[in-house]
Amino acid sequence: MAGAIVNLNSLSRHLGDWRAAGSEDVAYRSLADALKGLVLDGRLPLDARLPGERRLAEGLGVSRITVSAALDRLRADGFLTSRVGSGTFTALPFSRAERLEGLFHVAPGPEVMNMATAVLPAGAPVHAAYARALESLPPHLPGHGYDPIGLLPLRRAVAEAYVRDGLPTGPEQIVVTAGAQNGLGIVLRAFARPGDAVVIDHPTYPHAIEAVVRAGLRPVPVALTAAGWDIDGLIGTIQRVRPRLVYLLGAHQNPTGHVLSAQDEAAVARAVAGVGGLLVLDDTQRELWFERAPPGPAAPGPHVVRLGSMSKTWWGGLRIGWIRADVDVADAVVRARASMDLGTAVIEQLAAAHLLAGDQTPVIERRRTLAGREAALSARLRLRLPTWETTRPPGGLSLWVALPRPVAADLVVQAQTHGVILAPGTRFGIDGAFQRFVRLPYCLPETELETAVDRLADAWAELGDRPARRAKTPEPDLF
Repeated sequence: MAGAIVNLNSLSRHLGDWRAAGSEDVAYRSLADALKGLVLDGRLPLDARLPGERRLAEGLGVSRITVSAALDRLRADGFLTSRVGSGTFTALPFSRAERLEGLFHVAPGPEVMNMATAVLPAGAPVHAAYARALESLPPHLPGHGYDPIGLLPLRRAVAEAYVRDGLPTGPEQIVVTAGAQNGLGIVLRAFARPGDAVVIDHPTYPHAIEAVVRAGLRPVPVALTAAGWDIDGLIGTIQRVRPRLVYLLGAHQNPTGHVLSAQDEAAVARAVAGVGGLLVLDDTQRELWFERAPPGPAAPGPHVVRLGSMSKTWWGGLRIGWIRADVDVADAVVRARASMDLGTAVIEQLAAAHLLAGDQTPVIERRRTLAGREAALSARLRLRLPTWETTRPPGGLSLWVALPRPVAADLVVQAQTHGVILAPGTRFGIDGAFQRFVRLPYCLPETELETAVDRLADAWAELGDRPARRAKTPEPDLF
């Protein structure tokens, strides 16, 4: 993102009603906190250049002294850096190596607890799989190493997993990718054109929204209810908008944890077929159930694509995913991916094949671990933050928590001062939605989860009855 320039009009809309009544001293601190919140919740990209102080003052309707003081405070806190002759750029208060890892570092240190990233560390089976992969590598070395389809042993293992779930699948229907996100990007490239509509559930995985927007497509959100998908509303939107694609997280939806029933999945698939679109179902968290497995895939057909991944079940660093599709669709995907990549790392594929074809006891153990950690997190929330509302999901990696007031952006800033990194609800929505929500993963050990909640309780108490910053709708011209 280096070299991106923040649009002043868009920045003003993002800031919303940030001003605090009183002296200029209060105003500069309010502006600094508002800008910090935009950086922390991802609405201001890192390494983006801000307008000059004079332009900022004019655009925000404040004195240059106020702007200068706010920027000085952010520089001191590490949220801005200045480069001679270039300007002032957004940053995070870490070293360069830490900044590049940003919010995705699982264990940033004893002083900082990451409650923004929903992923478990690798276990011993992952290490063993890589060791076996190295032993299996020599026969592949004489070749060129480029494989846009994927190694046959891995494609066969993935196909057999679908067969066990009740969905007949052959290895020719599997295309191996560098994670499910890479798979979504390839599908968008292959089947959509700039300006096409893509219907999504809302809230949803933030990087899916980014992938849709960066492809020049138009995301059309359909709100989830407290019980799950509004199927009538979703089908009505599909019939009205006639989207090129529909993207849904059907099993342990991220961030809400909802599971799409087989009946509803089939109904949505019929609606998508009726408008000549493509239904993309993201199954990356399907295996992470607590007590009962989600219903098996219920929407076969040439217009249905399924995305899977090793990252959530086994390890985020194992960048292996796949696309399960009709043969003709799979062939189109392979033709389209050459402009994005030339295939997936062989050693990673071999490790993934060993894991999928081997003993699945580690997956069962992970389910038990996650269930225990969810119980610990929920119990601590009920004890320390009883006004925060959440419902136990049937699986997945996180809780979707409703706050009593729409102050997620403020809470992110306050929590950071207590050493907790949070993902605000606005990261999972469009147009500034979900300011009343935060996502809380239960991936840390139970004692650390309890400590994180204690810190959040302190941050929440400090917020008191302070009025929320009303951040306006994010705009596509932000940078």
